Amino acid sequence: MQVEAELARSAPRGDALLTIGVFDGVHLGHQYLIGKLVTEAKQKALLSGVITFKEHPRDIFPPRKPILLLTTLEERQRLIAEQGVDFICTLSFTRELSGLTAREFVALLQNTLRMKGLVVGPDTTVGKGREGTVDVLRELGEEMGFSVTVVSQKKTGGEPVSSTAIRNALAEGDMRRVTRLLGRPFSLHGPVTTGVHRGTGLGFPTANIKVSTRQALPPDGVYATWAYLGGEKHQSMTNIGKRPTFGADSERTVEVFILDYTGDIYGKDLRVELMERLRGEKRFENADALKIQIAEDVKRGREILIQTH
Repeated sequence: MQVEAELARSAPRGDALLTIGVFDGVHLGHQYLIGKLVTEAKQKALLSGVITFKEHPRDIFPPRKPILLLTTLEERQRLIAEQGVDFICTLSFTRELSGLTAREFVALLQNTLRMKGLVVGPDTTVGKGREGTVDVLRELGEEMGFSVTVVSQKKTGGEPVSSTAIRNALAEGDMRRVTRLLGRPFSLHGPVTTGVHRGTGLGFPTANIKVSTRQALPPDGVYATWAYLGGEKHQSMTNIGKRPTFGADSERTVEVFILDYTGDIYGKDLRVELMERLRGEKRFENADALKIQIAEDVKRGREILIQTH
């Protein structure tokens, strides 16, 4: 059984307290829940473990449209690890897994990960047909000998924190709301690839970041961003879109202009934090008009970035 094999590969060295979910974004709500997990585990002298699904459950049930993700699996693992857990188990969400009953799934957790308890959110469900609600898990816990702690949903500014709320704010280009719900700026990262060098001809050389096709992106436009390269932080401007002034490209691109920086960065990994959307993408009459607008964008972007330093 693939599920059992994957769980066994993450077998801890002692009894464990676990939480389960996709944890896309590792937002403030996730951080709050994982924090409760770590605290309770220490109080009970247990190891704290997070099971995160490699795929979103929606991915395996066509024809539903696959959901765009806020973070890559690698970034998700890094952010979860930063919360101080003892171990992370990445689990493939497959049809095999979705066919297990709640009882079968928690029994696997007991047998492979030495699970002595679960820490979950109020809307958590596990097992075939989402049968394993919080109430069902409590009943199973009493019968099978594990604890169930339910953590209330985190709110910020009176708004419940969820990955869906963050995706909605991102789709609107409301980067300040995204930052507030995530607990940090939204970021994009990937290797720098060779573009068509239009920015160089305009006097604003840009670096194209190759991001996953499953990566959730904000609306096309220009953003004030912080760029991280080789451990250093730089002011930058990022354009997301199809560059309509030069004839719309077939694919959206992420182009970063790192201010006050010179050097060859092709092939290097670049991460940018999107702080605020300056304007939408639009078509200019000519390259000179675009160049004037970019200069204005840079001026305004610098003012915003100074405030977020």
